[in-house]
Amino acid sequence: MHKTNMTRRLTCAVALAALVFTTHTAVAQQPGRIRGQIEKADGPMLALKTRDGAMMNVKLADDVRVAALVKATLADIKPDSFIGVAGLPQPDGSIIAYSIHIFLPAQRGVVADRHGEWDGRPNSTMTNGYVANTVQAKEGETLMVKYKDGEKKVTVTKDTVIASVAPGNKDELKAGTPIIIMQSEKQADGSVTAKNVYVGRGAAPGM
Repeated sequence: MHKTNMTRRLTCAVALAALVFTTHTAVAQQPGRIRGQIEKADGPMLALKTRDGAMMNVKLADDVRVAALVKATLADIKPDSFIGVAGLPQPDGSIIAYSIHIFLPAQRGVVADRHGEWDGRPNSTMTNGYVANTVQAKEGETLMVKYKDGEKKVTVTKDTVIASVAPGNKDELKAGTPIIIMQSEKQADGSVTAKNVYVGRGAAPGM
């Protein structure tokens, strides 16, 4: 019995170690969001100049998902609009938005409504939620955005970039186009395979 228990414990330990290794490997293969401009497009291969000026080789996955970000205005944000707010948290818990994107109706219930850290700017956050109400304030328009675990007061200023999400396609991935790769996998040769891409249609994505 004692030997059997030891064997079981050893088996569990090995399985746990394998799981931890697999998890860390998976995280290492996810390079995070990549922002930049396409310098050259050759079929599924893109030469991307990233926001920090580095060049990167990107291969489009066979099933890559492409959506566009189209210029919008504050008037396009209505009560119950499902939006994503990239912003800078303030001492009082509110957020000053530097970018807002209005999700497609089909993304409701698919994209999680949540609040968390974001990599668009230092110390920024992303809040995906539903607009409860809007109020005119001295510093700009104020939105109350509710998500699953809470709500945030969001200030929209004259500098806030507002866009609507629209269906996109691979034909838009051409030289001169600004993009955000939302989901990708890093390959052994240093390139990445893009699985989910936002295209800036007419303007660089603000988020």
